[in-house]
Amino acid sequence: MLSILIPTYNYNVQPLVLELQKQAEALSFVYEIIVCDDASNTSQNITIDSNQSIHFIKNETNLGRTQTRQKLALKAKFENLLFLDADVLPKTTTFVKEYFTILSQSYEVICGGCTYEKNEPSKKCILRWKYGKNREEKSALQRNIKPYSAVFSGNLLIKKSVFLKYNFNENTNFYGMDIYFAYQLFFHAVSVKHYDVDVIHLGLESNEVFFKKSLESVVSRNTFLIDKPKIEEINSLIKHYKTLKKFKLDFVFSVKFKLFKSLLEKNILGNNPNLFLFDLYRLGYLCSLQASK
Repeated sequence: MLSILIPTYNYNVQPLVLELQKQAEALSFVYEIIVCDDASNTSQNITIDSNQSIHFIKNETNLGRTQTRQKLALKAKFENLLFLDADVLPKTTTFVKEYFTILSQSYEVICGGCTYEKNEPSKKCILRWKYGKNREEKSALQRNIKPYSAVFSGNLLIKKSVFLKYNFNENTNFYGMDIYFAYQLFFHAVSVKHYDVDVIHLGLESNEVFFKKSLESVVSRNTFLIDKPKIEEINSLIKHYKTLKKFKLDFVFSVKFKLFKSLLEKNILGNNPNLFLFDLYRLGYLCSLQASK
């Protein structure tokens, strides 16, 4: 028995639902698919009346992805939860079958992988694609080296009891809370295993939108995680910050960041963004947030 849970916001989730339904029906096992629309500005055309296993709910106000996932988990009938982002598609026609096979194994958290299309997108989305191809598109073998650092909530199989225990459950709409969830799993020694059960990430944000979300994620790390014990073991950004702080270079770095901020932004939002400069920008931004405390 499996609950497939999909939070969505301003994205057409119908192709994903239909593909999951097709794969699940071929296996003849008990499942449900629940889509929760997070107060989108656009209408969602989800076919639900032809199959009692498909359900659609809608938030009256925008709660954000973290709280929407919480709502979906509470709504789910089964103990096995498979979270998927709305802007993905299974990489193979055996995607659900592979997870169904994993259900028979002993696990607490199973992470699938994320891949990106081979061809470059338009330049207006090149930052998100380049980051995904270079930082997120990794085999299970690579991800299992540091399993907590690679937790991806957009393709995640987890026990309902485990998710509800460790999900961030405050009524705030913060972006980038996957790392908070990963830290909770790490700190409480919840077993995490990665498998090559991949989705293709199709919904690429524009350079400006992804850049903005990345900075919001830095704010989340600064607010909730930077002082957590051993957080540097699973988050490289905070690890680098703590190294600078150890050698009393964090304030200097924040000053340099302000001087070169505009120049860095020009590259990051340009047609050929450099990911090393993107990393420097986020590190400088974190240093500046700490310096302003």
